[in-house]
Amino acid sequence: MTQSLVVGVDAGATSTRIAVHRLDGVRVGYARAGAGNPTAHGLDKAVAAIATALKAALPAGNAPRVAASLAGVAGLSPEIVTALADVWAAHGLPAAPQCVGDDITAYAAGSAAPDGTLLMSGTGAGAARVAGYERVAVADALGWLLGDAGSGFWIGRAAAKHVIEALDRGMPVPPADPGGKAEEGEGVLAGLVVRHFLGDERPATPRLAADRIVRLAQAEHMRLAALSPLVSRAAMDGDPVAVKIVQEAAGCLVTTLRRVHRTGPVVLAGSVLTTDGPVRRAVGELLAGETVVTSGDAAGAAAWLAARPLLPAADATARHAAFTDPA
Repeated sequence: MTQSLVVGVDAGATSTRIAVHRLDGVRVGYARAGAGNPTAHGLDKAVAAIATALKAALPAGNAPRVAASLAGVAGLSPEIVTALADVWAAHGLPAAPQCVGDDITAYAAGSAAPDGTLLMSGTGAGAARVAGYERVAVADALGWLLGDAGSGFWIGRAAAKHVIEALDRGMPVPPADPGGKAEEGEGVLAGLVVRHFLGDERPATPRLAADRIVRLAQAEHMRLAALSPLVSRAAMDGDPVAVKIVQEAAGCLVTTLRRVHRTGPVVLAGSVLTTDGPVRRAVGELLAGETVVTSGDAAGAAAWLAARPLLPAADATARHAAFTDPA
């Protein structure tokens, strides 16, 4: 007997993932493609990435069997809603996808509860209160330039700022090769930041090194976000500045959460909070007493949200894990 399928889309600033499931939760297709955030990467590039993933994820000959689709899109806009309707039609799918913000799919990837709160920290950061699987309040998520406190970008910028200020005050430039001796204490973060930006290059003076790092960061600001895991590494190695940055980041994130959280689970999402490390642990300590869960597969969660109206409520809840298991 022909079984209906549902399609879920997770279109983010780094990549696009599409999951195709049967209504019983069994996954029958999955694909990845490039970034799907139209605000960050442009409409054409985002739509092309989603179209590529959709084509790869759909089982051959199954287009007429798709009963529902839902897309969680970072940078959601009316233009991409229209464009995705055209993509779905071009693939012979009977209806355009329902489009929601990626915060809704990230929340649903962690919990089947209709009401709760998402706390996200990846490249960006923010919190969203969810009621009935819809966003009803948001805090921060204001972007890397003026907001996103506690994000990977915020963490990396804090580390780079500390190091260039120290270089400006005359701190010796850390060597390209520590000589086999492990750095410790205050030297860990400085060494990691300088090597991240300069590699083996070593300008003649600390001030020239600071100038070079500043120019490189201005030319490619996302290199600051890439420092976030290095800050975690330095904190675990005991660097006091890195430890302070981690604690401040966790405090910022929990403060953002408290602005909107009312009831239900707190779902942690984004690489900073889903990766075991000092920021996640510090946030967990600050949230003692709350029900805290980790977001799973957001593409599968989007498929689950698409399937919910087609299932009895009890079946939808029971099958949540089958849809959202990242494995």
